[in-house]
Amino acid sequence: MKNVYLEASSLAERDEKFVLATVVNTSGSTPQKPGACLLVRSDGSTVGTLGGGCVEGDIWFAAKEALRHNSEPIYKDYFLNEEIAAQDGLVCGGSMYFYIEPVLDPSSYTDLTKAISKAYDGVGAVAVATVVNSNNGNIGKRITILPSGKAEGTLGNKALDEEAINSAISCMPMGKTHRFETSSGDEIFVVAYTSPPSILLIGGGHVNVATAAIAESVGFRVFVADDRKEFANKDRFPMAEKLFVGPYKDSVKQFDITPNTAIVVASRGHQFDDVALEKAAETEAGYVGLIGSKRKTLLIYESMLKNGISIDRIKSIHAPVGLDLGGRDPSEIAISIVSEILAWRHGKTGKSLKIDDGLIERLVTKNSLSVEIQ
Repeated sequence: MKNVYLEASSLAERDEKFVLATVVNTSGSTPQKPGACLLVRSDGSTVGTLGGGCVEGDIWFAAKEALRHNSEPIYKDYFLNEEIAAQDGLVCGGSMYFYIEPVLDPSSYTDLTKAISKAYDGVGAVAVATVVNSNNGNIGKRITILPSGKAEGTLGNKALDEEAINSAISCMPMGKTHRFETSSGDEIFVVAYTSPPSILLIGGGHVNVATAAIAESVGFRVFVADDRKEFANKDRFPMAEKLFVGPYKDSVKQFDITPNTAIVVASRGHQFDDVALEKAAETEAGYVGLIGSKRKTLLIYESMLKNGISIDRIKSIHAPVGLDLGGRDPSEIAISIVSEILAWRHGKTGKSLKIDDGLIERLVTKNSLSVEIQ
């Protein structure tokens, strides 16, 4: 979404009207999830996506009409039935809910879009809570929240503002979204903007070279540490935002580690992995992983326990790191590592999405098909 808000900031500075259409809720299988955003300029051109197809086309048309008529914010919902899915070639069968906000006074949006753009660049964080649906005339009310809890604006009453602030603070570390309803039926959508996720690769070997490239391709900021300059340099890691050459025990202190950070330890030996993993576990990194055998991992865990690292923190470590994809070369291992990190970020298990054989068998029975089932 960074490109959407960079463009919003640019348009606001030029005092040009635009529309922001945001997915605020979904159920079932949908092409986009809450937080996805489409910016529609006054000439009809766009930045971002809501998943494509006729639904996005309809939202685009509604956005254009909202600008033409200088309308109030709009709430729209769609059920992606078989007909709509077939028209667009989608394999979806869920519902999507959209908040369409015409920005008719762009100058009033400048500070917010600048704050969001800065958050994406790693300068602080910010969250916005908006009434996206209301039968009480509250649609469009907004409150902007900083990590300190300081807020600007109101949703209508102090208790509701406090609930939104608490929700925003919990969403900020990972840049999450949250939706809740009030007793009067108003729907509140909270979205937090923070720096993109980062990955700290401790060790500059072949696997971490491949991991860096894949992680960068899916939006991670890349940091690298090694105690050898020939293994931690811009030639080897051109995408790295920051490189550290020095003792492994000092690695994590050189970087801004947050709950939105993944650390992968793959140094040049067991004795270095030991200290690097322990230091990584002492940070607030949301994901910590170690490359190595189960035997090596248990030996390091034993040392960590003796040094006072809690059992709960040790249980949270992903070691051996990665999903069991069966790969052996560095690129294959890197894919398994980044896949597991993405599963962690999205709260998923990483298991196969393949349809269960039982469902296929019931489909055959339902249609009285005479086929051989293996």
